[in-house]
Amino acid sequence: MARIAGVDIPKDKRVEVALTYLYGIGLVLSKKILEQTNVNPDTRVRDLTDDEINRIREVIDKGYKVEGDLRKEINFNIKRLIEIGSYRGLRHRRGLPVRGQRTKTNARTKRGPRKTVAGRGRRRGMSKK
Repeated sequence: MARIAGVDIPKDKRVEVALTYLYGIGLVLSKKILEQTNVNPDTRVRDLTDDEINRIREVIDKGYKVEGDLRKEINFNIKRLIEIGSYRGLRHRRGLPVRGQRTKTNARTKRGPRKTVAGRGRRRGMSKK
C-alpha cells in the first residue's frame, strides 16, 4: 500500500482516483500531478514502481498544500473572519450558511434537526377562522 502525505491510498484503485483520497486533491488536480510525473493514470496503485511513487510524493510535497497543512490554513482563515467580526465570521460563529443561502426553509444540514417550539400550531377543538 502506497503512503503519500501521511495517508495510505487504496491499492486496488486506479492512481487517478486513489490520489483523490488525499484531502485537497480532486480529480482535476490528480490528473495534473500524474501528467507532471509522467505516470499513466490507468495503472493501479499496486502496479506502481517505487520510483513512480516517489515522483508523485515529491510533486505533491513541493507544489501543493494537502492534508494537515491545508486543514490548518482553512481553520485559521475562518478564525480570522470570526475575530475581525465580518459578516461571514458571524455566520460561521452562529453555525448558519455563509454563502447567502436562504434559511427560512432548508439549511437543515447546517442548523441541525428541527427544534419544536411550545405554543406553535393549532389547538385541538379550535376551528379555522
